[in-house]
Amino acid sequence: MNEVRVKRTELLAKVKANRDAHHDLFVKAQDNFRKRAVEEIEEMLRAAQNGGPLRLRVGLIAPEDHTEEYDRAIEMLEMSQDETLTINAAMFAQLVRNEWHWFSRALSVNSTYAVGGKLDATTE
Repeated sequence: MNEVRVKRTELLAKVKANRDAHHDLFVKAQDNFRKRAVEEIEEMLRAAQNGGPLRLRVGLIAPEDHTEEYDRAIEMLEMSQDETLTINAAMFAQLVRNEWHWFSRALSVNSTYAVGGKLDATTE
């Protein structure tokens, strides 16, 4: 099966739910990322003040926000005058199943920060 006809309102609801889940996780991850960044900077400052080894790069991997990609799809679906849409397998994978090319990495990074972890260039 390469195409499927879907009700626009059902697809719109699914994309909005996926968007909200992604955005909520990003916001939580971003909050914890900022806390981790402050901790790293304070540690670097202490080391510099106390004659410890100097490190001038924080090196944390930032959370990923792809909300705009969902928003674009939502806006297109909201503006569509068709009540039934035909979407191909690739679009179905992205919009319904959340199988975007960036999704696995963003989920991994954002989930790590959301639970209080951190990622730096050596963790990647």
